Amino acid sequence: MGDFSLALNEDQLQIQKWVHEFAERTIRPAAAEWDEREETPWPIIQEAAKIGLYGWESMAQFFADPTGLTLGIVNEELFWGDAGIALAILGTGLGVAGIMNNGTPEQIMTWIPQCFGTPEDVKLAAFCVTEPGAGSDVSSLRTRAKKDGDDWVLNGTKCFITNGGIADVHVVVATVDPSLGARGQASFVVPPGTPGLSMGKKEKKMGIRASHTAEVIFDDVRIPSACLLGGEEKLEARLARVREGGKTSSQAAMRTFEASRPIVGAQAIGIARAAYEFALDYAKERNQFGRAIIENQAIAFLLADMATEIDAARMLVYRALWLARNGEGYQNAEGSMSKLKAGRTAVWVTERAIQILGGYGYIRDFPVERWHRDAKIYDLFEGTEQIQQLVISRAISGVHIR
Repeated sequence: MGDFSLALNEDQLQIQKWVHEFAERTIRPAAAEWDEREETPWPIIQEAAKIGLYGWESMAQFFADPTGLTLGIVNEELFWGDAGIALAILGTGLGVAGIMNNGTPEQIMTWIPQCFGTPEDVKLAAFCVTEPGAGSDVSSLRTRAKKDGDDWVLNGTKCFITNGGIADVHVVVATVDPSLGARGQASFVVPPGTPGLSMGKKEKKMGIRASHTAEVIFDDVRIPSACLLGGEEKLEARLARVREGGKTSSQAAMRTFEASRPIVGAQAIGIARAAYEFALDYAKERNQFGRAIIENQAIAFLLADMATEIDAARMLVYRALWLARNGEGYQNAEGSMSKLKAGRTAVWVTERAIQILGGYGYIRDFPVERWHRDAKIYDLFEGTEQIQQLVISRAISGVHIR
């Protein structure tokens, strides 16, 4: 078991420095351009792959940290650089998490390297859950997976999918037994080039615009049984328990979201920290009425609150990451707590940064307006603010609150 400490160890500090330098030198100077273009920043993803930051080996190294903190540290630093570009680099991780949390050892070894490709031939992965009629309510998924001989056939439409349609590996959560609701779902890998998978509408978004988001359409997508994550024996045993009234572990989508929520929280902290640091520097340099504006309590106290909220959110994220790696799981929805707090903090801090800059904060010559646009998604995706509150309230009360 990794010892809990507020001090990062030498390996973590070296990784933090390495990732921060990449974010500072490569990501941040390109952020405004790719935000305007609203396109996947392939050259930057390839650069990340060349230095070993994007790839299954580095992901394995980050996951192997016995404290559980390294992946959170990496996310915070990259998103400090720019959220859209960072999500383009790390968006594959959600598909990887879907495989890690639901697949067999053989499936993990087969598919995760294919999610990343090589520095010479970069690949992406996507995790497909959300549907037009099923966002927060994952029990309402209409995408169906039906057994047909030795194959499974998928039909349905997913929306708001990071890397959707441009990914090489799509991990899909589908319903195999509609009568069982969320407990009748399973996860599947759709290999590259599978007929019947296509990209629908590409979304034009308020923020994280360098990250590709689109519909994914499954029209009689036929995949072999080996692409059912966890295997058919495990699925049949689980479905049989449910039909007999027995309990099962959380459904496929929820296992992935539980693992990823503190990571998403770390991303939000990176955005908040970028805005806070910029506002702090601006307040020291901006003079009004004969003195730097930071000499006014209204500004100084606001910056003090911003710093405090960021540190508080980071501590919740670190606790959740450590518990996930070393504990018995979350007893009081600590993962949802970290994501809830970090998302709220990112929105509030970036808004306050705009206020400190005044009119300059509202124009695109300065990055704080982009950080505010990027921050808002952290109240929405991977479970809205209200869904996190619902998860937490159920966990602390033991009551099935609706």
